[in-house]
Amino acid sequence: MAAMERKLPLLQVLAGPRQVGKTMAASQVEKRLGWPSVVASADAALPHPPEWIETQWRLARAKTASARTRVLLVLDEIQNVPGWSEVVKRLWDEEVANGGKVRPLLLGSSALLVQRGLTESLAGRFFLHRCAHWSWPECRAAFAWTLDQWIYFGGYPGAAALVEEEAVWKRYVNDSLIETVLARDVLQMQPITKPTLLRHLFALAAHFPAQMFSYNKMLGQLTDAGNTVTLANYLRLLETAFLASGLELFSKGQGRKRGSSPKLVLWNNALVSATVLKTFEQAFADGSWWGRLVENAVGAHLLNGLQGSAWGVTYWRNAAEEVDFVVSQGAQDWALEVKSGRGGKVSGMAAFRKRYPKAKAWLVGATGIKLEEFFSRPATEWFQ
Repeated sequence: MAAMERKLPLLQVLAGPRQVGKTMAASQVEKRLGWPSVVASADAALPHPPEWIETQWRLARAKTASARTRVLLVLDEIQNVPGWSEVVKRLWDEEVANGGKVRPLLLGSSALLVQRGLTESLAGRFFLHRCAHWSWPECRAAFAWTLDQWIYFGGYPGAAALVEEEAVWKRYVNDSLIETVLARDVLQMQPITKPTLLRHLFALAAHFPAQMFSYNKMLGQLTDAGNTVTLANYLRLLETAFLASGLELFSKGQGRKRGSSPKLVLWNNALVSATVLKTFEQAFADGSWWGRLVENAVGAHLLNGLQGSAWGVTYWRNAAEEVDFVVSQGAQDWALEVKSGRGGKVSGMAAFRKRYPKAKAWLVGATGIKLEEFFSRPATEWFQ
């Protein structure tokens, strides 16, 4: 709120996944400021033209004339408007030059489209606030969930009221969340020559959470397959929509090792549980599957909490030995091993630390940091 009231303001941008409370947060800002406001959403089946932004902005300017005060302008799902950043840049520069009183708050659900617009046209004019999927402490406080419930149902607050009817919950997450993001966000990022392949790639990631897959192995699993370059590009698109990431192999001094077999991690466990057929009871009773959910939840906690160029989240493997996650910041590296109860996994912690003796280590789970404690704290606190 203080950011909106500064004498020399910046454009305020709130970016994050769909259905995690960005619109609610904007509404709370609106109420606390008490200013006149104009609120509009570009979330429509067909994209709004650039003139739509100018229309909303002029409506806000009209209110400043009548109210003789600042006016809050909230534009939701701004990334859906073609050329949005150029229009916003022109209008914002006019606002600053003329001492105008319109204070914009831009909301977006596609990291790629939002970041592309900010860096290409609005450099130096904005402040980015990142909004993540809900953590366990947030779901515990709002819905009295246990940790096991959060591990299975994930962190979408809008779906929480439906968890007592799992079949209904699954349909809601699939139809209102996954399909909406794929159709309105991912497929609008750039021309997709094989949309069926992209959907199948997401389904593959959801059925094999926290697992490593070579691109060639993916091609063998998928119908309508393209090539490894196409798969890598589509996986990056899923990441920018906060759906799934393909973590790359850690290689010190070389950055991420391009072309390595990615480790598939979903950003929210709801995306896994809604896609597979297992119920909560069946998932919990299946030790191997539950271990995958726990490991994916750890990866999702890292991805949601360590966003930005300062952080790197990868994995490490050498033959049969593996380290579940490697977190990097500057010259410092941390190796994380998740004690999830999943069998068949050979710890690579000793081998990793022998190769990288300056790296620090965290054990998460039964013999290390308790899961309740690990998920109760922001990810950044573990890597100070």
